[in-house]
Formats: sequence, C-alpha cells, structure tokens
Amino acid sequence: MKFLTDDMIGGLAPAETSSFPSPVPTQIVSSDEFPPVPQSPRQREVEARLTELSDRLARRQGQSRRRFFQTAAGMAASFVAINQVFGPIFDVSEAEAATPELAQARADALSGQFVIDGHTHFLRDDTNLTGFIRGREAVGKFGWNKALAAKEQTLDDLKYGNYVKEIYMDSDTKIALLSNSPSDVPGDWFIPQEQVFKTRDMVNREAGSRRMMAHFTITPGQPGWLDRVDEAIERFKPESWKGYTVGDNTHKELAAHPWHADDAKLMYPFYEKAAKAGIRNICIHKGLFAPAVAERFPRLRPYADVNDIGRAAKDWPQLNFLIYHSAYRWVGGNPADGMKEFDTTGRSSWVSDLAEIPEKFGVENVYGDLGQLFAWTSVAEPRLAAALMGILVKGLGPSRILWGTDAVWTGAPQWQIEGLRRLEIPEDMQRKHGFKPLGAANGPVKTAIFSGNSARLYGLEKHAGLAAQDRFAAMKGDYERSGAGRSNLRYGYVSRAG
Repeated sequence: MKFLTDDMIGGLAPAETSSFPSPVPTQIVSSDEFPPVPQSPRQREVEARLTELSDRLARRQGQSRRRFFQTAAGMAASFVAINQVFGPIFDVSEAEAATPELAQARADALSGQFVIDGHTHFLRDDTNLTGFIRGREAVGKFGWNKALAAKEQTLDDLKYGNYVKEIYMDSDTKIALLSNSPSDVPGDWFIPQEQVFKTRDMVNREAGSRRMMAHFTITPGQPGWLDRVDEAIERFKPESWKGYTVGDNTHKELAAHPWHADDAKLMYPFYEKAAKAGIRNICIHKGLFAPAVAERFPRLRPYADVNDIGRAAKDWPQLNFLIYHSAYRWVGGNPADGMKEFDTTGRSSWVSDLAEIPEKFGVENVYGDLGQLFAWTSVAEPRLAAALMGILVKGLGPSRILWGTDAVWTGAPQWQIEGLRRLEIPEDMQRKHGFKPLGAANGPVKTAIFSGNSARLYGLEKHAGLAAQDRFAAMKGDYERSGAGRSNLRYGYVSRAG
C-alpha cells in the first residue's frame, strides 16, 4: 500500500500524456507519495496565456509549438505567462520570448554554470511500485530514443534512456547525487543499495569524470542496520548517508521503525561511525507531510518535523545535517494553504522551524535542500517560492542552502534551474519581512545555492571546471547540435479534475 491507493490512482491520469507539455509545468505532478491537487484557476490561466503566446510566437518563428517549447525562447515564454498571472516574480521579458537569438544567447552564457543536483531518483527494474511504471509507459514513445518504443520498457531503460538524458543532456546539471528510499518490504526499495553504487560507478566510468555521487540509505532500528553501515563504509564508500525519520515512507501503514535524529541510544553510535569514517554528510528526509497525510498516519507525525535536528546538530558539530525538502510540510496539500499560512503569519511549516535552528541552538552545521519545495511552489504559488527562499536565506544564510530537484519525477530539471535563476523576492515582501534580494542568476547567492555549498560539503571544488570536456560534455554538444531537445515530459500523475 502506498499513500495513493489503486482507487485514488484510478481517478488520476499519467502526466506524460495528460499534462500540458510546456517547459514549466502548469499543474501539480505527483509520484505515489502524495496526491496531486487539481489545477487551480490561476494555473489554468497561465496555461491559457501560454498557449496563446506560444502559438503566436511559434508561428512568427516558423516553428511548431512543440519545437518552440524545446527552445530557450519557449522556456522564457513560460515565465512570461506566470508573471502575467502571479505578478513580476521571475526576471524575464516578452522580448526574450519573442527573440530566439536573445534567449539563446542568455542560455549559452549560463550553460557552463556549475550546477550540483543533490537530490535525484529513479526506480529499480523489478520494482513492485507499479504506479510508477504505469506513469512512465509513454517514455519510449515520446522520449528521445525512438528505439525504446519498439521493445518492452524497463526502468533500466529509463535510467540510461531517460535519467541520464534528462539530467545531463537536457539540463545544465553537471553533477547529480543519486538518492534512494527504503522500505520495510525488501522488494519495495526504490533501488537496491548495491545497484545505487554500481550506477554511480557506471555513470562516472561512462562520463570519464565524477558526474555522480550516491547516498547509502540507513534504516535505524531495523535488525543489523549498524552492521550494514560498517559494510557500506568498507565496500561502497558513499559520499553521504540518507535516512527517513518516518521509517518506511512508501508503506507508511507498515512503518515499524520511525526514529528521531537526537535519539542518543539509537543514533549516536551511527554518528560516531560516520565521523570516524570521514563521511560527514547526514541527509535526512523531513516534511512532505500535509494534514491529509497526518490524518491517515498520526503516529508518524511527530517524526516528520524538525524538532529533533537542533540537539543532534549541537551534539555532533563535526557532522553536517542536510535536511531534505527543507522540511516543507505542504507538498500533497493545497498550495494555497501554504500561501495563506505565510500571508497570515509570516511563517511556513516546518521551513521556518528549520531556519531558526542555527540561532536557537548556536550551530552552523544544518542545511536546507530545495527538492520538491521549489518545484511544487514555483509552479503553483510562485510568491510562496519567493517567501520560502527568503525564510531560508534569512535564517540559514545563503551558505547553507542546497540545490536539489527530486528529478526525474518532475522531468528534466532545467525548468527548475531556470526558475531559480530568474526568481526574485518581490520588493514588498523584502520590506515587510526583512528578506534580502536573491540577485543575479550567476550572483553570489544563487551561485552558492546551485553548487558552491554542495561543492564545499562534498569536496568538489576541483570539479568546478567540469563544463569543459569529458565524455558527457562531448555527448551534450553533439546532442544539441543535432537539434534534439527536451521532451518536456513529467513522470507520475496529474489530477483529472479541473
């Protein structure tokens, strides 16, 4: 059982074939973890404006709408439409959308930006999570490799025929960290642990440089879990650790081993091992626990917030606590509720709590990851995306925010990269809440978020020149010269309603 039951899935539609194929999504796309909310009236207005704008500009440029949407001008047009509906939040003009040379010049100037995506996924070939498979049946038909349509699809094809394409070819991502999700049902892990590291090594071998990093996923409380940590240190040499404090996030109804990060008896022996091994980055899934989820799984609610992070960080200053999703609560809920909460209180559950940890506990080793938080809010409530960035920068500081997209669930991550490059906190929000501007796409704040902070944590400063030539860079050059482009597909579900 997943959060989405078969009955729920019956009321949804596959995102590949049922969502508007624009560069930036115009409605919420979900995986099995949470239900997608119906397209809001303002999202429908964005879609309508973008349809009109793209048809007009595509005709003027002698292109189909589909091809226009694969271009830098088409990406710009998406943000123009969002600004028309939500107000001037993204740095873009219709002149950019209407002038392919102008849009492409900007894209080319930023294409070498060092981008580290600390939060990416795919699924194992023999997964029992059939909802993911049903949500991806169209990949071969609509994807870049047309040969995929001629044979039965597996998630191994998705890994190389789509994951590598969307992360490394269709976006400016230079290094990706492959994440995972555990389960108390052995066959329902996203990926077997050993396959994670085989994939990391295969990608780096194919690229001829260090293009992928990987977590080892910890399962506190499961029998023998610390022995597996010892094995990971010896065999796999992971770049970091990943854990879900709710335990089994896939089968929440079965989760037998939720845990708190500050449980000294359970967790501190692990922290000692991690510190001794020099693998100091502890990535912890938090948030994504909207009220509807809490109603179904009330016993897990105390494990989903960040009340356990401050003490653990204070007790273990030699470790880094990387909080995935920045503990954003409202994914799976109505994005308007998240916006209303901020407008009413100036806070956001549980992002504000996370941002206050450094001052409250006197620590400097707590970080916020943007996976799902940015994708969800920039599509549905872009003012909320700006507010969340303001909260995190003000509380954690720009040196402790980490770029992550949760791709490939959300498709090629270029639209999210462009979203942050263009995002600015509105002046009225800056004045009222004391937020500082985010600045230019390649300015100090966004540069730190995109790569500087992760590079420091993972010792990657030497790789800042990756945009030069390795095999992936050469492949991408050939790919772009051949006229290929993003499929603009998303993977998972959209609501049929609305």
